[in-house]
Amino acid sequence: MAETIIEVKNLKKYFKTKKGMLHALDDVSFSIKKGETLGLVGESGCGKSTTGRAILRLHEPTSGEVIYRGTDIVTLNAAEMKEMRKKLQIVFQDPYSSLNPRLCVQDLISEPLLVNHIYSSKEEVEARVKEVMEIVGLEQRLAQSYPHELDGGRRQRIGIARALSINPEFIVMDEPVSALDVSVQAQILNLMNQLKKDLGLTYLFISHNLSVVKHVSDRIAVMYLGKIVELADYKEIFANPLHPYTKALLSAIPIAKLNVEKRERIILEGDVPSPVNPPEGCRFCGRCKFRTEQCAKETPDLVDVGDGHYVACHLCK
Repeated sequence: MAETIIEVKNLKKYFKTKKGMLHALDDVSFSIKKGETLGLVGESGCGKSTTGRAILRLHEPTSGEVIYRGTDIVTLNAAEMKEMRKKLQIVFQDPYSSLNPRLCVQDLISEPLLVNHIYSSKEEVEARVKEVMEIVGLEQRLAQSYPHELDGGRRQRIGIARALSINPEFIVMDEPVSALDVSVQAQILNLMNQLKKDLGLTYLFISHNLSVVKHVSDRIAVMYLGKIVELADYKEIFANPLHPYTKALLSAIPIAKLNVEKRERIILEGDVPSPVNPPEGCRFCGRCKFRTEQCAKETPDLVDVGDGHYVACHLCK
């Protein structure tokens, strides 16, 4: 059995606002095994990106633990965290805004190598840049090009090359294909799968698109308003969803094939509650047609209902 390299325990991230504390993450727990891709899905504003950034301490967690190979990242000082970042990297959603427009491709990819003092000579840095460009499918003729001269797919490949340049073990992929055309999305997803296989990488893949997540994930976690409501093997999630929110998400996926029986579309009632001082009980309660009095009063725990299928719902116990 593969070893667990990332374990998130009771992670919380609150932001102070004029109206009160915004609960971006509330008691989030999960683990990721070596060589695995965990897909994290949910609608906009549910806390997906905050989860990825809190794991890497781009947002300082309010409380909780993030354990990487036995070390709690949250407790590290600045110098220790800088050293840890060599093993933990992120690819951002918008490939254009995450790249310095004043730097050419070669300089963008070499920047992490220089900041972390990976190599002692300029020749070694240039050799590593060429190697990484080849790995991600960037032509060497683009080395002196600038981000504005390239299309979205190539820009995202630069972002992936930057992350790979210092040989990380774990990468947070924060909606890496949502800003790209569909045809380019497929190229980047295939590249990610190939890199995982060739380099032994481990991913947290964040997306709002279940169809995309299904293509790359080993397991899928569904998030709603700062909490994980369901987590299981990707096949199990699609074949046997248990939480009402997961069922609603799956019902919204369009079916491209003809002569296939259409699934029933589940239309959710009401609005998403405010994450500022959220209500007691289940946060999905106000939009769930199966709600009971218990749902409004008690927050359901994320429990294993069998074969590693976790769900946070009073009706599924």
